[in-house]
Amino acid sequence: QVQLVESGGGLVQAGGSLRLSCAASGSIFRINAMGWYRQAPGKQRELVAAITSGGNTNYADSVKGRFTISRDNAKNTVYLQMNSLKPEDTAVYYCKAEVVVAGVYGSKGYSYWGQGTQVTVSS
Repeated sequence: QVQLVESGGGLVQAGGSLRLSCAASGSIFRINAMGWYRQAPGKQRELVAAITSGGNTNYADSVKGRFTISRDNAKNTVYLQMNSLKPEDTAVYYCKAEVVVAGVYGSKGYSYWGQGTQVTVSS
């Protein structure tokens, strides 16, 4: 069993900053990619940023130059530094981790999601 616990959301004015954290715990053998997604009311969930275990990153065009994803492999934690926030960044932000779990008969990969954290940017 693996749990992802997010923190750091909140209410901020346009132009402000927030830092999200997501810590994974449980029966983890290895974590491959980790990422942040967001879902605004009435819209589909979309990828915001992703990072591989080796540190390669990928960003949605809408956040390039404003958001930075990073991770601490020793702590099984991924971060999202969000700067120059805009009202259109308002959404519930979810972290996702591709986790390899070791079992009696070998290891297997699973996708896990956090519970989500609300980010609201006021104009």
